[in-house]
Amino acid sequence: MKQNARLALRFWVAGYGEIRHHGRMTIELRALSVHLLTATGAVFAMLAMLAAVDAKWDLMYLWLVVAFAVDGVDGPLARHYDVKRNAPQFDGVLLDLIIDYLTYVFIPAFALFKSDLMSGWTGWAAIIVITFTSAMYFADTRMKTKDNSFSGFPGCWNMLVLVIFALEPNHWVSLGLVTLLSATQFLPLKFIHPVRTERWRVISLPIALVWTALAGWTAWVQFAPGQLVHWALLVTSVYLLFVGIAQQIIPSRD
Repeated sequence: MKQNARLALRFWVAGYGEIRHHGRMTIELRALSVHLLTATGAVFAMLAMLAAVDAKWDLMYLWLVVAFAVDGVDGPLARHYDVKRNAPQFDGVLLDLIIDYLTYVFIPAFALFKSDLMSGWTGWAAIIVITFTSAMYFADTRMKTKDNSFSGFPGCWNMLVLVIFALEPNHWVSLGLVTLLSATQFLPLKFIHPVRTERWRVISLPIALVWTALAGWTAWVQFAPGQLVHWALLVTSVYLLFVGIAQQIIPSRD
């Protein structure tokens, strides 16, 4: 622990003086910087939670979109700088899972309940099902597939809850979606990772970026972006939700 603290202190205070080599940042420091970037997600999660407690749902989702963007780039950076080898004192996978549970599961579930978009017992049922099944899924050692996709719905409740906030469907529809997706977390259904899943990535990654932009804009205008954005948000969400299952049905040409 003391060694980790000294490394962090060098990074922030000493201007990298003792761990720079020939005027260039060492690979170890670059790897450590990736962990620090991932950890900023915890800060954004706290800011989102504070906004949610005050029922500032638009501000909450703006912070969640920022956390979502960080989560999208830290993984490729971690692999590029081989953090397991060059910064092994921190467990990047564990750090990422902790922050993902907060930003993907816990805070969106809280918002869904406190916003009254699911009234009465349906709201209680939703938060219990979402938090319980997602906790089990995040601990499931079988969650990753050979092509770097997910086996079962990967607990991206932040995406579903955003769409519910924007479209405001009947609470029975929302409960049906929550129940269905919770069940698919433990079924052998494939859900892609827009960055890591290579198949159709040329389509999936741009669509994921479009979804992120639409989500940010929807939150910015307090979930009233207009019909065009509503449809675009719905279409991109459906694609990201079902493209993995489509890949299971359609044989690869490789």
